[in-house]
Amino acid sequence: MATQEKQPFHWHGAIEKNITLLGVLSLLVVLVGGIVEIAPLFWIDNTIEKVKGVRPYTPLEQAGRDIYVREGCYLCHSQMIRPFRDETERYGHYSLAAESMYDHPFQWGSERTGPDLARVGGKYSDAWHVQHLTAPRSVVPESIMPNYAFLAKNELKKPDIAAEVKALSITGVPYTKEDMAKAKDDLINQANPDADNTDLLKRYPKAQARDFDGNPKKLTEMDALIAYLQVLGTFVDTESAAAQEALAKEKGR
Repeated sequence: MATQEKQPFHWHGAIEKNITLLGVLSLLVVLVGGIVEIAPLFWIDNTIEKVKGVRPYTPLEQAGRDIYVREGCYLCHSQMIRPFRDETERYGHYSLAAESMYDHPFQWGSERTGPDLARVGGKYSDAWHVQHLTAPRSVVPESIMPNYAFLAKNELKKPDIAAEVKALSITGVPYTKEDMAKAKDDLINQANPDADNTDLLKRYPKAQARDFDGNPKKLTEMDALIAYLQVLGTFVDTESAAAQEALAKEKGR
């Protein structure tokens, strides 16, 4: 009588039938995989490659970002342009990890009821943003965004901005001692068209100092939010980055 030939990996049946053995071997696989993934991170300084131009937010921009989070804007607007043609043609150069390295928490998002805002900075005027936030359907008829007219009425109150800047520095955001000491003044002066912001602009390259909401007599939450929106995507010279990427691909051929 001919003997039955054993099939390859015939031993897996014994493993599948022994729950204890299966559990131990599964644990070993997970441990080995975890070590391979995690251990290398202890030998590198940073998992994100730094990009020239990326800087911390000014106190006013940070205050605007806090309002953006408070009002749940991230629930409808992502801030991450994916590297696909349909996205880059609509929104601009795809997002770089370094652009979010000082965001706590980051605003990548997973929902786009409205457009992606990763590169909205400079795309529209301050007056457009004021009108859009006040009455969205007056500029975008199909918009379902709520009205945020109250932002122009609410005085910006941030008595703890220096403490917030200091807390962010502990997480790794490179604010200097001078930035922390001048945080409160920077918050007020950036939206004041009569203030001397030479020092502010020196410490925060590409910062925009002006009245943002059309009411120079009052510092409002609208000022802060627009200051934040107008800086999104402006830190990095994406044209230069695209040229460097093309050159790297050419050398790799």
